[in-house]
Amino acid sequence: MLVTSKELFEKARAGHYAIPAPNYFDLDSARTYIKVAETLNKPVILACAQAHMEELIPIEEAALIGKYFAKKTRIPVVLHLDHGQDIETVKKAIELGFSSVMIDASTEPFERNIAITKEVVELAHKNGVVVEAEIGHVGAGENYENHAIVDSIYTEVADAVSFVKATKVDSLAVSIGTAHGFYKGTPKINFERLKEIFQAIQTPLVLHGGSSTGDENLKECAMNGISKINIFTDLVDAAMRGIHEKNPQDYFSLKEISNQFMYEELAHYYKVFQTR
Repeated sequence: MLVTSKELFEKARAGHYAIPAPNYFDLDSARTYIKVAETLNKPVILACAQAHMEELIPIEEAALIGKYFAKKTRIPVVLHLDHGQDIETVKKAIELGFSSVMIDASTEPFERNIAITKEVVELAHKNGVVVEAEIGHVGAGENYENHAIVDSIYTEVADAVSFVKATKVDSLAVSIGTAHGFYKGTPKINFERLKEIFQAIQTPLVLHGGSSTGDENLKECAMNGISKINIFTDLVDAAMRGIHEKNPQDYFSLKEISNQFMYEELAHYYKVFQTR
């Protein structure tokens, strides 16, 4: 069942739990994530990043795959454009049937971020699509596709308040100490900042860079105001771990093992996030 994240996030925010947003990059990964959600009878946010569309899966294929699985299942499925980097790509995602889009102008000056996000919100809302944006900046760890800005920039509470008021954005990705990809060191999450932002605005909060953050950190984030947590690196890392452990001797066995280990990793995070 294809849905937007609006009601899902309202329930998650009120219930103090988070919904996983695993990034799919081909047919197998999307099918695997849907199987996990169906087995657990939980909602899922099928996210496809613009960076992956440029190298692994064209946006047209991503839309077809996502809509196929969403319409095929009874569980709530949000089809989400992750880290949309330009308005043209966001427009195309909306036209192709994505129910949620992210415009990431977090590296732009604050006022420019507001202007870009407002334009996307106006367009998306006319088409019944919800919008995620980001302030502060979640930097890059190792093995992340975008190393333009490595360091994270924490989200300021006052900026969050003024940003949601000006843009009417539906969810807000905040920077509280996580990083995309593998960490170079131990992540230090600013839970106090998270609590302050949660108390200051009613807009659902999103956490990027969930992989390698640690179960206890992510559980505490979910309990203290994060409604959606993005997971990708840990899923593909689990697939590689399975390949090394099982040492498949043919391509079909390799695919089966990869999918199984990704399945188990995502199922684990549903428990960590206490998704309902």
